Amino acid sequence: MRKIVLLCAAGMSTSLLVNKINEAATAENYEIDVQAYPVSEAKNKVPIADVVLLGPQVRYALAKLREQHPGSNIDVIDMRDYGTMNGKAVVATIRRILND
Repeated sequence: MRKIVLLCAAGMSTSLLVNKINEAATAENYEIDVQAYPVSEAKNKVPIADVVLLGPQVRYALAKLREQHPGSNIDVIDMRDYGTMNGKAVVATIRRILND
């Protein structure tokens, strides 16, 4: 099972998106474990994740995280997908990143 970490400012709004992603993944029979954390926990969470997705509000951290964790799959959730809580689109992004 793939481990997906979502990072945001405080973990609140992104936890709502986690539910939508899980619903979409279940509908596609795609087994992933999705968890949301504040970006302040990135140091401990990035190394254990197959994919790390940043909420648009913390996109400023992308370059630094990629530098600190070379070889990790780190990207930013599309602002539209985040704003509309489009779990299906985020699952598609995860699949694209992992070539699944």
